[in-house]
Order: sequence, then structure tokens, then C-alpha cells
Amino acid sequence: MTPTTSPESSIVRMQKLNKHFGSLHVLNNIDLDIVPGEVVVIIGASGSGKSTLIRCINGLEEFQSGTLSVDGNILKPDGKSSKALQTIRTEVGMVFQQFNLFPHLSVIDNITLAPMKVRGWRRDDALATARRLLERVGIADQADKYPGQLSGGQQQRVALARALAMEPRLMLFDEPTSALDPEMIGEVLDAMRELAKEGMTMVIVTHEMGFAREVADRIIFIHKGEIAEQGTPEALFSAPQNDHTRSFLARVLKH
Repeated sequence: MTPTTSPESSIVRMQKLNKHFGSLHVLNNIDLDIVPGEVVVIIGASGSGKSTLIRCINGLEEFQSGTLSVDGNILKPDGKSSKALQTIRTEVGMVFQQFNLFPHLSVIDNITLAPMKVRGWRRDDALATARRLLERVGIADQADKYPGQLSGGQQQRVALARALAMEPRLMLFDEPTSALDPEMIGEVLDAMRELAKEGMTMVIVTHEMGFAREVADRIIFIHKGEIAEQGTPEALFSAPQNDHTRSFLARVLKH
């Protein structure tokens, strides 16, 4: 797809967004628009600001200046937008590096908890949705187990099903495979590929370059808190224009 950048069409719109951790300027004047149905992959070296950027989208990190709207809800600097933040966290799902599952709850109860508590669903409806989602991510037979009885790849797919159970308009992924053993990475990426094919709007931070090239509509390269370059996977991987992009890709693609 060729994304447009008009305010009316964007599900995420950042303008001149700045984020500081003390004296450290982590995000520097970020301008970014994401349209519904787009898959945006963010790449860059460790410490470049990738994870901080997507954590600003759902308010897990506060920013100090600039503007940010998510699905028409405006987040203000320094966390002064509690009502908008509550709405955004209902509409935006997130999968983290760590699985963050409740160890004392079964898989099915991990998935049904938020729809029942936050959206007010009846348990029968939440259970039906949870079982459909477990089927969708390929672990329907694990519904009654506890997280500690599952492999890392299975736990991450439960985390994905849990996020999808809230019927989000947007999904964020913060290096979802970085904590997994190599043989488990593929099963999580497969579930994400299917999600992309179904048209889910996704923002993904990852070091999996082959996956990024395959699923992304647009790849954004961040260097020292700035968007140094962005474009289609073909353009960015085949003919990067920025010296920092070329240097980064030369390092990661040779492994």
C-alpha cells in the first residue's frame, strides 16, 4: 500500500514529538503518520529510541513536547490526558518482549480477563472469543494449561491472543521474539504474518530483518532518536539513501 499522510486518514499522527529521560534526548522531533491497515516496521540499533517511540503511542511513556493522536484521541505532553489515555489503551493492543501473563491464571482465563473487566463482556462471549483466538494462533489445545507449562513461543502466542481479545484497532509489538529461543521464533512470526494478511494495523519493533522485508508496507530506520530514513522494504533494503542506514544494514544483514 502507499500510505497517505493527511490527518483525516491517520490512525496514528505524531508531530514534532520529543521525549527526554533527564538530560538524554531520546526522541527528537518525530513526525510520523500511520494509516489503517498499514504494517510499519521500526528498525535501528539498540538504544536508538525504537521501543520508546511505540510506548509513547499507548501512553506507557510520556513525552515532553509535540502532538500525538491515536484514532482521534489526543495525548498531551507529560501525561495530562487521562480520559484519552484510557480510551487509547482499550483500542490499542501491545505485545512485549516478555510475555507478562498472569502465572496463577490458566491460558483461557488470561485471555478472558480484560474483555470481561474492561469491556463488560459476559463470560460465555469472552470464552467463545478466547477459544477462537487460540485456534487462530495455533494453540487451541493449550487453553486449560498455565503459562509455566508452556514453551516461550506458546506463551508469546497466548500474549498475542490476549491482546487481540480486546478487538484492538491497532497492534504494537516491541521486539516480540527477542526473548525466545531461536527454534520458537518462527511460530510467533507466523502468527504475526497471518495478522498482517488479515489487514490489522501494526507497528512492529524487531531485529528480524527477513520478516520485516516480507510483511512491512513501510520500514522506518531510527538513529539516535530521529527518523533517519523510511520507505518500502524494497527501497530501504536495496538502495538505502542514508549513511547510517547503510552502515546498520551492513552490520545486521551479514549475520
